[in-house]
Amino acid sequence: MEAVIRTRRSIRRFSPEPVRPEEVRELLLDACAAPAPHHTRPWRFAVLFDHAAKDRLARAMGEAWRADLTADGVDTATQERLIARSHARITAAPVVVLACLVDEGLRRWPDGRRQAAEWAMAQHSLGCALENLMLGAHLRGLASYWISAPLFCQEAVRAALDLPAAWQPQALAAVGRPDPAAVPPPRPPVDLERLAVYR
Repeated sequence: MEAVIRTRRSIRRFSPEPVRPEEVRELLLDACAAPAPHHTRPWRFAVLFDHAAKDRLARAMGEAWRADLTADGVDTATQERLIARSHARITAAPVVVLACLVDEGLRRWPDGRRQAAEWAMAQHSLGCALENLMLGAHLRGLASYWISAPLFCQEAVRAALDLPAAWQPQALAAVGRPDPAAVPPPRPPVDLERLAVYR
């Protein structure tokens, strides 16, 4: 297992070979083995195989991003380049898994501080679920990478895919078979003296 964890990389180029629905089902089962608060499963997944659905999602996310870029004063040419690259990444992936959160099973607190912490626990668990999914993909010879953009345009994502109002979009995992020419750069060395303290 150590080798699977340490050799998993984000691969952004896929071969055209499709990913079978049963393979994605196994990845979702991997995701659902993640720890979660109060023995809940506060995750929901929208799995996009269909090109039209991926295109609809990418366009909606692109328009939301365009509004932010315009507000930030980014020039039109740069906007077009960024949005086109994002659109191509989403639509080129054989499968896109949208991970959402729901508050089902989460505790209700009388104050905002603890309620925010409760939601943060659910977000932590979703990160674990997506990591499980990507490790499962790597174990099976598939490639994947994480796209956090749905956090910035939740309403647009929900509307594009006609999702229930309770589903809060969080992140995408793009999944496919790796392009043999896709070689990620080496990871930088880990400096545990900077990243960890020991007491």
